[in-house]
Amino acid sequence: MSYDQLSSLESGTASRGGYSDDPGFKQLQTELMNKVLGLRRNISKLSSDVDLLGTRRDTPRVRERVHDLLEKLRETCKDIGQGVKKLQTWEDLTKQQKYDQTRVSTDFQNALQEFQEVQRRALEKERASVTAARAAQSPEALEGAGTGDEHLPGQQQLQQQELARLAPQDEVDFQEALIIEREEEIRNIEQGVGDLNVLFRQVAQIVSEQGEQLTSIADNVEDVRDDTRGAQVELTHAARHQKAARNKGCCLMLILAVILTIVLLAIFID
Repeated sequence: MSYDQLSSLESGTASRGGYSDDPGFKQLQTELMNKVLGLRRNISKLSSDVDLLGTRRDTPRVRERVHDLLEKLRETCKDIGQGVKKLQTWEDLTKQQKYDQTRVSTDFQNALQEFQEVQRRALEKERASVTAARAAQSPEALEGAGTGDEHLPGQQQLQQQELARLAPQDEVDFQEALIIEREEEIRNIEQGVGDLNVLFRQVAQIVSEQGEQLTSIADNVEDVRDDTRGAQVELTHAARHQKAARNKGCCLMLILAVILTIVLLAIFID
């Protein structure tokens, strides 16, 4: 059963019951909803930047943004997770507050799953980038760096060969530094995915428990609704029977009055 259906079933009861929201609960719930909305906006930005990795538009600035957003979103997820756990421990909630509690947990679970998927995409692209860089560093890729200078004079040829040897070495060192940096980022992403997997399982457990509570509430609401309808039917039937009984009583009184009148007239005539 959906939240809207549950709310519609309880709308009349809630209004008649005079429920009052807990200010602390309402404030925390609102803060968490706003944080989840901000989380989803940043996930969308991260997804756009991850799509650029490995393309012609891949730049150090793009990779820096991806790194910063990953770190920021991990911290945001952990912060929201703590809030969701705190909201879960709230006691003496009204039915509407339980619905709001479950909405927060479910929305966060969906956002967390979306973030994990973007992280895995970033991880795959980083691994592909490192693999390509390692392949470019192979001896076959560097072969021929000193060719094409055999027709130069002796001294100039020696200088050219020395430059050809040093230049590739500088490039190799630079590329090796980039590879090491990207491998470190891969380890960070893997650790982030692992940490958030634990949080995801915890939130999924919370959502599952809240779902069972909502199902129980929904069943109770439907039982109350059915009982109320049954009571209304029985009251209607009772009212009809009572009306019929009154009508029968009136008819009997009228018949008795007629009989009594006939008897009295017979007595007076005699």
